[in-house]
Amino acid sequence: MQVTVFSCRDFDEKELFLEYGKGLGLDLVLCREAPSLENADLVKGSQCVDILTTKIDRNLAKAFRENGAEYLITRTIGYDHIDVKACREYGITVGNAPYGPNGVADYTVMLILMSIRKAKRIIERTNIQDYTLAGNLGRELKDLTVGIIGTGRIGRTVIQNLSGFGCRLLAYDLYPSDSVKGKAEYVPLEEIWKEADVISLHTPLTESSFHMINQETIMKMKPGVVLINTARGALIESEALIRAIEEKRVGAAGLDVVEDEFGLYYYDRKSDVLTNRELSLLRSFPNVTVTHHMAFYTDNCVRTVVEDSLKSCKCFMEGKENPWEITS
Repeated sequence: MQVTVFSCRDFDEKELFLEYGKGLGLDLVLCREAPSLENADLVKGSQCVDILTTKIDRNLAKAFRENGAEYLITRTIGYDHIDVKACREYGITVGNAPYGPNGVADYTVMLILMSIRKAKRIIERTNIQDYTLAGNLGRELKDLTVGIIGTGRIGRTVIQNLSGFGCRLLAYDLYPSDSVKGKAEYVPLEEIWKEADVISLHTPLTESSFHMINQETIMKMKPGVVLINTARGALIESEALIRAIEEKRVGAAGLDVVEDEFGLYYYDRKSDVLTNRELSLLRSFPNVTVTHHMAFYTDNCVRTVVEDSLKSCKCFMEGKENPWEITS
């Protein structure tokens, strides 16, 4: 039983793949590079393909199938980078290997605290030995209303973490969770726009959630609202956010994800001229903290996604129930 693994990082994944692959009785083809039409022939002899966040479009899905692949697993929670419809048309089943919610939830709280305490500008001043107070006045979380959009595993864990800070918690989800109701109040989105001092996004990227934060919705928010995104970049319309920051309608933002980050994040681009102008502008603001899609990245996460992605491949090849298969 053979699996081709793309985007395999030498420094944290390779040894884990070798360890778990051996334990599961799998033969692995490990490739450092992301999958492409040029290296799709590495799939030959493998029933399963294991990827990260590379865009898998119709052409690449076709190339995988022509080389014998029947199953595609991504080592991520989200799978919006995969053309699932095309994969299914070509006879490729798709799965994802989610990691535990704690890493992203912890990171979310960190970005909230950094944003309301103006940590970016404090650190930048400290680095140049400017120890003045003016402009660094922060706020306390206990005095704020936080709106959580999306109460899946991560959103629920964020709510659990924030419940100890004494802040008022509002929540929105198409499918409310009973476990949330004792800690946060479910309300319509319109009420979150109106009431929340901090809004944190934890919803998947779909056609309906694309650009859910836009000029129209920002105009409904409190002046000075803080926006946090550790989910998917395209939930926020970058141009609308930039205008709102310049107009001081948005007081701060903590962004671990941005629009059009494919081809940028996880690569060394320090000597390149980047074409993502919105990212450059967002990074330039003193009240915007931008990190490069790092919220998930913990030791526990890496172990989990490597092991579970291989377990999923073995389930598929043995025709067993596969809890990682995407059925929707």
